Amino acid sequence: MTQQDPRIAQRYAAQPSPWTKVFVVLGLVLVVGLAGWLAWAIWAHSTPKVTSRMTGFEIVDEHTVVGHIDVSLRTGTTGASCLVRALAEDHTPVGDATFTPKHGHNEVTVRTERKATSLESVGCSADGQNDAR
Repeated sequence: MTQQDPRIAQRYAAQPSPWTKVFVVLGLVLVVGLAGWLAWAIWAHSTPKVTSRMTGFEIVDEHTVVGHIDVSLRTGTTGASCLVRALAEDHTPVGDATFTPKHGHNEVTVRTERKATSLESVGCSADGQNDAR
């Protein structure tokens, strides 16, 4: 083996900069923070305060449609409201109804301006949940 030149060892064998450790720690803190935020976002959007599902509807007459909506309310939910919309044969809205749901089966009557052929459940929202589900 050859002996190294002391000038080369002095130049290239210097101690690592303390900034390397600072950047590694900051990077780890950032990654852990982003992972925590992602976990929270997934949980918050997968467990809404209120959800709804239309199980059916009946066209009663020229100006009335009755919808059957199943609603699931989480305990402690406040300010819940749901929207259903009646549509004509040409897919234009002919009436809608907003109602305050109760947990379980809800029956909603929608008055229409002309004959409706279908009923659409737009969804339900609550305080702290802006997107209708």
